[in-house]
Amino acid sequence: MIHAGLNAYVLLSALLFAIGFFGVLLRKNTLVIFMGLELMLVASTLALVAFSRFNGTLDGNVFVFFILTIAAAEVAVGLAIIVALFRSRRTVQVDELNALKH
Repeated sequence: MIHAGLNAYVLLSALLFAIGFFGVLLRKNTLVIFMGLELMLVASTLALVAFSRFNGTLDGNVFVFFILTIAAAEVAVGLAIIVALFRSRRTVQVDELNALKH
């Protein structure tokens, strides 16, 4: 069995974070932007768990618990906002969601 070191986990975390970051910057669909934000949160939790395991402590795992709790609340509120915007505007494209124009 191949043992992955800390560098592999940090590299994977950075790659996931970059994919999420560019997904947020380059996409126009609010659902895809929301998925990019969630991917960035997962990348940060992966890095925290990797550093926690490398140091032999449980500090990173405790932070991950709080991050996942906040992410669950974010999903509930974020999806509710996206559904409300879709019901009122009939679109989820960011370019067409200008609240000051209506």
